[in-house]
Amino acid sequence: MGGNEIEDDEQRLRIVALRNIESIQIARQREERELLEAKESLQRRTHELEQQREWFEVTLASIGDAVITTDVHSHITFLNPIAEKMTGWSRSEASGEPLVRVFEIFNEDTGAPVESPVTKALQSGQIVGLANHTSLRTRKGGVIAIEDSAAPIRDRQDDIVGAVMVFRDVTDRRQADRQLKRSESLLADFFENAAVGLHWVGPDGIVIRVNQTELDWLGYTKEEYVGHHISEFHADKAVIDDILERLSCAECLQGYEARLRCKDGSIRHVLISSNVLWEEGKFIHTRCFTRDVTAQKAAEIALREEVVVRKQAEAALRDADHRKDEFLATLAHELRNPLAPIRQAVLISKSVDATDAQKRWSHDVISRQVHHMSLLLDDLLDVSRITRGVLVLRTEMKTLASIVDAAVETARPTIDAKKHRFFVVLPKEPVVFAADPLRLAQVLSNLLTNAAKYTDAGGEIRLQASSLADHVTVSVSDTGIGIASDVLSKIFDMFSQVQPSQDRSEGGLGIGLALAKGLVELHGGTIQATSTGLGKGSEFTIRLPRATITQVKHASPLGERGEAVGRRLMIADDNRDAADSLAMLLRLEGHDVVVAHDGREALEKFISLAPEVAILDIGMPVLDGYEVARRIRQEPSGRSVTLIAVTGWGQDSDKAAALAAGFNHHFTKPIEPDQLSLVLRPEPTRKSI
Repeated sequence: MGGNEIEDDEQRLRIVALRNIESIQIARQREERELLEAKESLQRRTHELEQQREWFEVTLASIGDAVITTDVHSHITFLNPIAEKMTGWSRSEASGEPLVRVFEIFNEDTGAPVESPVTKALQSGQIVGLANHTSLRTRKGGVIAIEDSAAPIRDRQDDIVGAVMVFRDVTDRRQADRQLKRSESLLADFFENAAVGLHWVGPDGIVIRVNQTELDWLGYTKEEYVGHHISEFHADKAVIDDILERLSCAECLQGYEARLRCKDGSIRHVLISSNVLWEEGKFIHTRCFTRDVTAQKAAEIALREEVVVRKQAEAALRDADHRKDEFLATLAHELRNPLAPIRQAVLISKSVDATDAQKRWSHDVISRQVHHMSLLLDDLLDVSRITRGVLVLRTEMKTLASIVDAAVETARPTIDAKKHRFFVVLPKEPVVFAADPLRLAQVLSNLLTNAAKYTDAGGEIRLQASSLADHVTVSVSDTGIGIASDVLSKIFDMFSQVQPSQDRSEGGLGIGLALAKGLVELHGGTIQATSTGLGKGSEFTIRLPRATITQVKHASPLGERGEAVGRRLMIADDNRDAADSLAMLLRLEGHDVVVAHDGREALEKFISLAPEVAILDIGMPVLDGYEVARRIRQEPSGRSVTLIAVTGWGQDSDKAAALAAGFNHHFTKPIEPDQLSLVLRPEPTRKSI
């Protein structure tokens, strides 16, 4: 190889080396440029990150909630000012501290520690919220009610590098919630225990809610009431339809009366006040207040009934007062009627020109009229005894025919005087039953006499009787003036008359039918009046049980008639005419009689004369008859004397008072001479009280 070749090779090597060096320089320059660009890019990125961090911190510092960030180990990396204020830790003090030291939370109800939501977020990688009722204990020991949430912080590779927690002070809201719950509790308590019934009803009529008060009233359980249509509990379907219709038209109800049906079937009266809850024009439900007024309703009904009864009583009282006035006027009329013929008969008897026949006639008139007055007074006494339940029947087994005969005999003069056609129809077989013959005859004669009085002359009267195994029926019918329908229900009332007394001439006290009714009922029977109207006659029907008795009680006679024996008598009465006339009658019977006109005179004459019998008026001046009798019984001669009380008072209490004062007998005025004669027979110890 020559030298030129070697030089060429070296030249080529130098050229290659230079090219390699040039390439290296170019690559190095390129790398330097890339490194510079990378450095510049890193500087820009670092600046951007610094700006982002500043923005992030400014943002977190600016928001209204407290914010704490931690690293992956739950050490604090950041607190915003709100978090600093709430925890009491500054950012510099808290930075790097474990979260549990700065953020100490517990359950406000139990006081038990609560796990931090950051721990849960780091563990689960999910957003986590605190449980309710959580409170934060501050660095200085204060307590703040909070609510918060925590979320994990992830890098670009989605790895968790820390956590951020946001929380806020909810103390005011928590107090408001508690107050709201308390209010709701109080409202619920009010709803359940209100004094009035409460229920809500939907627009379809279904009960949505009801309180216990209403359930207790009606007797249902909540399950039996809620979910059911309200019409099931209303007694009147039209009422609930009306209520729902009114409410659907936005009408409020106040004091609407209704009747609710209880579970046991009873009815409660209520007043309903109701309105509707509307939302956006839609009917949501009614709110009904139900006040139980059953007691008030019953009281109102009772009051109305009481008012009606009171008005009826007032009307009855006015009617009774009117009838009493009529009765008193009639009584005065009936008592004056006999006085006129008595006075005229007395004048005839005293006339020097009167013949013996005229004098006998006048005496008969006086006797007959006095007897009539006695019957009037006896009727009054009988009605009084029946009313007080003290009249006792003297029952014995009698034939119906004998009782009817006695009644007809009494009524016959009145019937014959008006020339009535009179028929008696009795069963063919004898009818025997237990009755007081005198009282039953009194009833029938009263009915016959009334029929005769109220039937025009020549009319027809019929007494008809029938008998079955268990009862006897007797009816008295006539063709007389009849009875108006409005009078039939009152015909047996005391002092009731078919016509006002001034419109008729027959007289009567208006007590005859009341007496008849009382006597029939004492026999265990009934009496009924019927009439088809005025002018169409009337019929009175008596129905009596056909009873029997095993032992007949007879009244003991006052005495047996025997030969008259003159006795030594004293009469004491402040009515001189009564005393002197009775003395004259007794002297005519052969008695020795002395007369006194007041109680003191009677006592003096008894002590001086020692009579065998003393007839004493009760209502005497100075000393009354009771006191005279008591003082006489204290005298030695007064132990065996027969004392007879004669008075206008004939009640049982009057008889008892006479017996207590020492009297042996008690007679009401005017005394029957025959009765007195029986007593004056020589049996001075027999009593007729």
